[in-house]
Amino acid sequence: MTRAAASAPSVISAPATVAHVNRIATAVPPYDVHRAFERFVEDLLGESRERILFRRLAGRSGIEHRFSTVEPVFDPAGFVTEAGGFYFPNRFPTTAERMKRFGATAPDLAAEVVTKLGVDPQEVTHLVVASCTGFMAPGLDQVLIARTGMRPDVERTVVGFMGCYAAVNSLRLAHHIVRSDRDARVVVVNLEMCTLHFQDTRNLESLLSMMLFGDGASAALVTAEPKGLALEDFLSIAIPDSGGLITWDIGDTGFDIGLSGEVPRRIQAAMAEEEIRNAPDGLLRGRRPEDYALYAVHAGGRAILDAVEAGLKLASDRLRVSRSVLRDFGNMSSATIMFILERLMAAPRSADGPESGLAMAFGPGLACESFRFRRL
Repeated sequence: MTRAAASAPSVISAPATVAHVNRIATAVPPYDVHRAFERFVEDLLGESRERILFRRLAGRSGIEHRFSTVEPVFDPAGFVTEAGGFYFPNRFPTTAERMKRFGATAPDLAAEVVTKLGVDPQEVTHLVVASCTGFMAPGLDQVLIARTGMRPDVERTVVGFMGCYAAVNSLRLAHHIVRSDRDARVVVVNLEMCTLHFQDTRNLESLLSMMLFGDGASAALVTAEPKGLALEDFLSIAIPDSGGLITWDIGDTGFDIGLSGEVPRRIQAAMAEEEIRNAPDGLLRGRRPEDYALYAVHAGGRAILDAVEAGLKLASDRLRVSRSVLRDFGNMSSATIMFILERLMAAPRSADGPESGLAMAFGPGLACESFRFRRL
């Protein structure tokens, strides 16, 4: 042993700071478009076998409402919007037109949800903004700071184009910020306008994919204050040989989603796989599914929730909150899991002390992003 090693002072580590989601606010645009979209597709498909199949699958979707900034107006030609029409048969908007609409409407929805959060804007130290459905510069983060009265020196980070699991990555970033600076007050915003990217197609698989998506926004306050949901650990899992099952490409007429019908089957198989499910460093962190009182599973669609339920062998009521968000709003991409967490925070308690929870979301990769939490 060297002299330096022998004389080195002992170091006592201070307990690590725990980040907490203190509160969550959510908002959606004013127009419920779910039934209007169903009618539009049925008119588009005419009297065909595909129309019958679409109607049957739409009835099984578990979705009753989806919201949009695009107001549905009916005329004999089908589903159009406003004077002149944003979506008009055989003349859907270009990507530039869609991004112009994003820039005109996203700041209003973002400002609304941050205001609902009820945080003193002058006390915010960090702002994390996530979206995969729109781009603008100056960015939504900069516009939001100006609109809400945050200080101009707020530290800003934009999480872009990650898909449905971006909220988990955004919370992970806030978790690291608070752990490194216990005085930090981080606002995390997820805003998605999925309905700006409907495509002019008669392909049934594409129409069924579009039927899942709606618009929505969330804002969360993350601090060291022991209130709300205590964030524990985060884990990323990539499912091998699945990179082409979920894609999100920028085309000439908006962003084009590729959502394979194989996704639920692959997720169910992954959830049931011993190494992913039961390993000490796996999804359940060495615990049993029933050890978690709360589940927040991204409501990507009824088939996704069914796959997780079957793969983990969960009781039929464990994903009740996820299914309720799917019913009321559809899949809002990255904002969806925040809507679920908001409802879990407000739900009646079944235990006197903290309740353990597991959250997960799926997206391009095919990957699962997850974290554990405790409801205080």
